[in-house]
Amino acid sequence: MAHIAPVHFKKLVRVFELSGFVLDRKEGDHLVYVKGGTKRPVVIPTYKQVPVFIIKNNLRSASISHGEYFRLLKI
Repeated sequence: MAHIAPVHFKKLVRVFELSGFVLDRKEGDHLVYVKGGTKRPVVIPTYKQVPVFIIKNNLRSASISHGEYFRLLKI
C-alpha cells in the first residue's frame, strides 16, 4: 500500500468534496467541511503542504479508507 504524503490543501479539498463534504465555513486559515451522517466536521488548513497527521486524522473523522483516499486523489 502506498504511503500518505503531504499534499497541497486544494488537492485535499477536492478529495473531501468528491466524497460528499461541503464547505460550511472558513475560520481564519482553516476550511471547515461537513457531511450529513458524520460525527464531526473535517478541518483543512490552507497550507501549501498539509502534514500527514492532519490528513490521517481527517480521513479517520470522515471514515474514508486509505484505498478510497488514493482513488479520489487521482480523479
